[in-house]
Amino acid sequence: MNARAFDSDAPLDERRIIIRRYGGDVEMLELPWGLQPKEPGGRPFTVVRAEDRSFPSHRCLVPASEFRHRSQGKNYSFRLANGDWFYFAGIWRPATRDWPEAYAILTIQANDDIAPHHDRQMAVLRRDERSAWLDMTHPEQEVLRPLPRASFAVSRLRQGRTQAEFAI
Repeated sequence: MNARAFDSDAPLDERRIIIRRYGGDVEMLELPWGLQPKEPGGRPFTVVRAEDRSFPSHRCLVPASEFRHRSQGKNYSFRLANGDWFYFAGIWRPATRDWPEAYAILTIQANDDIAPHHDRQMAVLRRDERSAWLDMTHPEQEVLRPLPRASFAVSRLRQGRTQAEFAI
């Protein structure tokens, strides 16, 4: 599988590969990001707060190599410090007459690495935690928790071209 960067400012209908249990099997498919809003004309839900909620069905994983987030006018990249790729914990919803089958990512309190940039973060699961989320083998509060300090390498993304690109 090829995991790629996830930009939190991506278009709402951006399509990404998700992994889910469906009919007893694990499948990978491409779905748009954004669940149907509660009110007509409302903004689609791209993230869902996980605390004090239960997700007994329709769970999914969204593979990623990093996530990017804009904070105080600056763009940042967050990768696992060990260089490994990971999953976001998510949920998906079947298509309705008015909305396609789609997914959203769960959010949790930010860990110590992300907290200086934002108070919330998407729920990151290491690769060895994927089955615990999909198969519901551990309580949600054990799986949907911030990773320890120093789990993420944080870097600021530069805008535009660098000086070196103009060198002859």
